[in-house]
Amino acid sequence: MKSFYILILTSLLLTSCGKINLLTLDQEIQLGKQSRDQVFAQYGNKVLDPNSSDPKIKAAYQYIYNVRNAVLNSGNVEYKDRFAWEVYIINDPTLNAFCTPGGYIFFYTGLIKYLEDGSSFAGVMGHEIAHADLRHSGKQITNKMGIDILLSIIAGASSNEVAQLTSLFTNLGALQYSQSFEKESDAASVKYLCPTAYRTDGAYRFFEKLIADGNSSSGPTFLSTHPDPGDRVNNIKSDAAKISGNCTTNKLNYNNDPDYAQFKKNLGL
Repeated sequence: MKSFYILILTSLLLTSCGKINLLTLDQEIQLGKQSRDQVFAQYGNKVLDPNSSDPKIKAAYQYIYNVRNAVLNSGNVEYKDRFAWEVYIINDPTLNAFCTPGGYIFFYTGLIKYLEDGSSFAGVMGHEIAHADLRHSGKQITNKMGIDILLSIIAGASSNEVAQLTSLFTNLGALQYSQSFEKESDAASVKYLCPTAYRTDGAYRFFEKLIADGNSSSGPTFLSTHPDPGDRVNNIKSDAAKISGNCTTNKLNYNNDPDYAQFKKNLGL
């Protein structure tokens, strides 16, 4: 009987195009905590302390929290009250950001410095929140380790054992998503930003800048290995145009954003 269930579920995995997620919310949250702790161990004091006594660091985190809260309060984040949504700054020139399962978000100062305005930053924030909210990590893990996870679930493995089984995917290099997942997160970012003061198509500015600077093929993995940056610019603009009539009209100016400038200044960027 066990073999029969394995055969049926394996067939589902092979035909689901990576859309099936066999991890529960609790398992994803546990996996996210493990991933967060691994990041802390890897980067040490490069992870800036949100509770720092330095007023500039405090101000920088407050800016980030304001952006995060705007996205979470958009009314479009399904797991707003279920996931942690902790945000951290890594003092490192890497041009990247990532979000673990369960909503633990990390921004490198290299990316913060590279961006030029709050809407661009909010666009990336929305993209990362979407990966967690759409549960892409669980789907990715299921797709790549489906048989092993199925065996553990059928055998009655505990939540902790399943999390250990999937620990291979908690390192930063494994947080790479399929083309469809990247497109979904781009589209979700547009939806998240629509009712906020940030430009609805905020995420496109990052990709446009990468192209203009000739970095589109050497940028961060989550941006450069999947949909072409030029296509992502067009898709984000198109998605924003479709819902523009339902969005807040009082939007921040792309070319004059003193709050974002001060955010970077507080971080010495």
